[in-house]
Amino acid sequence: MRINFDFADLEAFLILSETGSFVAAAEHLGLSQSALTRRIRKLEEALGAPLFDRTTRSVRMTLAARRLRSRAQGMLDEARETMRELKDDTAEFSFQNRVIVTVAAVPSTIARVLIPAVGLFSAGQNEARVRILDLLANEVVEAVEDGQADFGVSSWAAPDGALLFEPFFEDKVVLVLPPDHPLAQTSGPLKWESLVGQRLILPSQGSGNRALIDRALAPEGLSLFWSYEVPRTSTALELVRAGLGVAALPLSAVPVANGSGIAIRPLVAPAVTRKIGLVYRRNSAIPPAAARLRDLIVAETRRRAEA
Repeated sequence: MRINFDFADLEAFLILSETGSFVAAAEHLGLSQSALTRRIRKLEEALGAPLFDRTTRSVRMTLAARRLRSRAQGMLDEARETMRELKDDTAEFSFQNRVIVTVAAVPSTIARVLIPAVGLFSAGQNEARVRILDLLANEVVEAVEDGQADFGVSSWAAPDGALLFEPFFEDKVVLVLPPDHPLAQTSGPLKWESLVGQRLILPSQGSGNRALIDRALAPEGLSLFWSYEVPRTSTALELVRAGLGVAALPLSAVPVANGSGIAIRPLVAPAVTRKIGLVYRRNSAIPPAAARLRDLIVAETRRRAEA
């Protein structure tokens, strides 16, 4: 039998059973109520039985919950004891015991926003490892909300009182094209209307980047027809490198290194920008190592933007 829940789900169940309140349990765990609800639902789906009877005024345990409660506490106690023993047994392997900083980021911010800061972070005097979750904007929000990530880097501000969105720079949409393309040989910014008739590569319909472009071009009466529609910026970049078209992409998605087989030109009339920001849990302190990486991300991004 496959186990489809984890210890965090059991802990959420126990806290909720003790408090009898989603509000109190979520506050105790440093989660939003929606994140707590997802954990309880995940546990219920794994067990195949409802654990709580919910009304507008109360939350009561079902018979299945009462049977699970004592076993869940024992499972958590045993897991904690096992972890303590393993840490004692492997203390000599210092690298394995280092703190892990987990960052959730939309793919288009990884090349120019995340990687330069991670490089500086890894070169510094610290004992932390870095886990990067490459996710869509709504998934970044969920990862931070659920406690899977220490913080997120995203272009979308979540309308959720449990989270904070702190913008730290404006990301421009630019044209990415092969170096030998005729438009790459011209000087000065390019107007969006100059892309009419080009083999254009655009983000998928329904994505945040596509919505950003469509909203900006609509008042101008511009209708650009795409040749390729792709879900990820990495795919768009490979199509450009293969000489199959030109792509409208956020600048942060474009590799910094020279010799990458692409050229970059500014796009104007209209200039299209998006806000890139940090996503936090409102009532949860960020760990020191994660705070150092966060500060490096902000400082290095602003330094490069001013250079």
